[in-house]
Amino acid sequence: MSVRQSGIGMTSQRTRIRMVERLREQGIKDEVILTVMNLIPRHLFVEEALASRAYEDVALPINYGQTISSPWTVARMSELLRGSGGEPLKKVLEIGTGCGYQTAVLTKIASEVYSIERIGPLLTRTRIRLRELGVCNAVMKHADGMLGLPEAAPFDGIMLTAVIPAIPEVLLKQLAVGGRMIFPKGSRKQNLCVIDHTHEGYIETILDEVRFVPILPGVVNR
Repeated sequence: MSVRQSGIGMTSQRTRIRMVERLREQGIKDEVILTVMNLIPRHLFVEEALASRAYEDVALPINYGQTISSPWTVARMSELLRGSGGEPLKKVLEIGTGCGYQTAVLTKIASEVYSIERIGPLLTRTRIRLRELGVCNAVMKHADGMLGLPEAAPFDGIMLTAVIPAIPEVLLKQLAVGGRMIFPKGSRKQNLCVIDHTHEGYIETILDEVRFVPILPGVVNR
């Protein structure tokens, strides 16, 4: 295995262990999520020049004006998606594939992951990366995430990895009863939000303050 694959120094397994310990100290309680974060080599999802910073608790640029979320943000959103029941998720939709790190985490906690990315070249690189890592339960689509993926709905979980002022009706309709949606909401001031789809309707809960790039409609081919 190459150095890039196995990691040395700041990209080593020991560094991942320290990251997980920090996440635990920061309040991440779901041991399943912590185990997954320990398994996935985050440095493979950033530019090689930034690999030494991969396990810092910061968002990093990944080209095309996008970022990879901080480890805490990824862990927190994944923990919220799983909820307190701890049951394995069946079908999950991710809107905003990006570099694929959050996608890789989702593939470890859900049977099927559908992920939408609007930037074609970014998605091409991510497909190759996830294939090389042996991910086989993710379907990635080059499409407008604002529309969701109605042909694969309903979903037990939906996660948006870009900030949005309000969730479109078309996305709400793709969330199964008993399902949960996690997303950053706002503009200048942003907060993580949870929407639970109950038999009585949709219940929204506003949580931690966060910072994400804005969601954009349409697709980019190059």
